[in-house]
Amino acid sequence: MNRLAVALAPLILAVSAFNAHAQDPHAGHVMPATPAPTRPAPDPVVRPQTPAGPAAQDPHAGHVMPPAQIQPAADPHAGHQMPAQPATVDPHAGHDMSTMAPPAQPDPHAGHDMSTMTPAQVDPHAGHDMSTMSMGPPDVPTSADNRGRPPEDSLPAAALGGPTHAADLVFGVGAMAASRRTLVRENGDVRTTAIIIDRLEAGFGDDGETWLWDVQGWSGGDINRLWWKSEGEGDFDDGVEEAELQALYSRAVTPFWDVQAGVRQDFRPDGEDTTHLVLGLQGLAPYWWEIDAAAFLSTEGDLTARVEAEYDQRITQRLILQPRLEIDASASDIPELEIGSGLSSVEAGLRLRYEFRKEFAPYVGVEWSRAFGDTADYIEARGGEADETRFVVGLKAWF
Repeated sequence: MNRLAVALAPLILAVSAFNAHAQDPHAGHVMPATPAPTRPAPDPVVRPQTPAGPAAQDPHAGHVMPPAQIQPAADPHAGHQMPAQPATVDPHAGHDMSTMAPPAQPDPHAGHDMSTMTPAQVDPHAGHDMSTMSMGPPDVPTSADNRGRPPEDSLPAAALGGPTHAADLVFGVGAMAASRRTLVRENGDVRTTAIIIDRLEAGFGDDGETWLWDVQGWSGGDINRLWWKSEGEGDFDDGVEEAELQALYSRAVTPFWDVQAGVRQDFRPDGEDTTHLVLGLQGLAPYWWEIDAAAFLSTEGDLTARVEAEYDQRITQRLILQPRLEIDASASDIPELEIGSGLSSVEAGLRLRYEFRKEFAPYVGVEWSRAFGDTADYIEARGGEADETRFVVGLKAWF
């Protein structure tokens, strides 16, 4: 037993020494005396002081160490010549930062958690070249842009060398020309004829009972027409006082207006018939006013003018109220016709008609007439009245 103890004693001492060395890596080393710590040089930049933390604890506190193994804590930098360091070292000290770019704009997404977002969600246009994009409609390719299409040959010369109408080769030029004329006439150049009885009426006033007619018509197409007009009036006791007939060529110059030119022939019981040249304008004015205006130059050199205007105001589909206005003027005095220069007369009437059919509409109404200037003097000189109001009954028709 004693021999076993003696044999294990060196091993026990080696294990004890190894444990002591593990607890203190500097145990058994001869360390020079540690110089007293020197105060660091003051930092020229005043920095905030941080409160000192608790004193560092001794890693060997509470351990029972042999007296020979207890050594003062050694400074690993003891014996090294260290320059004085400021309390807080600037990590950029000694760096030249004059050439550095200014900081970038702040990130608008700073503080956002974008770790789970895909690049397309962060910026839907990321990686797209938008420099060549236009704001117009999209350029959609068509079959003409297909490079795989076979090239098209130009038209052969024979394709344009035949007649204008291929049917001429089958039916003959003469037969097809007649057919085309019929097609144009029936579908775009229709010839029409109409007669319009605008007024066929009797008037009752202080000067007695009178009657008159105002009829016109045409024959032709939409552009060119032969137009005729006829007016006349008389007394139930004395017969016809005056009448006129116009033969005009009418040319449509706009969709609603025709220019008319021709001759006018006046008939009077005393034989003072007169012929005039006529230049007029007839059509539909704004607000559906029907206008008929003309200037007349007689063979005697007298220049006169007349303007008529009518408007149909529908009360119902069949009952229509029609205002009518007629103005006559002359450039000179015409004593034999009892016409003075300037504004000679004005007629204004209001007629109410009922259309039993579009082509047949009787009416009743009232009309006021007034002569002015020398015209009124001529009428009063023969015993007439310059101002007159009449009650009228008549018929408007067309066929």
